[in-house]
Amino acid sequence: MGCDLLAEGLVSWPKGLHLILLFSIINHMKAKHRKTLELIFSRPTSAGVKWSDALALFTELGAEITEREGSRVAVFLFEQVKVMHCPHPSPDMDKGAVASIRRWLEENGVKP
Repeated sequence: MGCDLLAEGLVSWPKGLHLILLFSIINHMKAKHRKTLELIFSRPTSAGVKWSDALALFTELGAEITEREGSRVAVFLFEQVKVMHCPHPSPDMDKGAVASIRRWLEENGVKP
């Protein structure tokens, strides 16, 4: 089974396998991605998370990312599509966006 079939929704990972794969990815990810994940989960919520770092983290977790209209980006991950707004002109995400990403990651078993 390739990622193409997963992306098209033709097949899906069993929930337990999904969590095992995530655990393996998180334990072996590069220090930069781990630092981004820790920053997203830090309290109080950080306003210093770079958009490019968040996208790189999503890619490391297995996401497919596509551009949408305007400043929007679709992230296909966890068999879900999350549409996010690309911050501009600053490269930093606001606290609300960081908190939203943290909740999404938590709901799908991703924690630092």
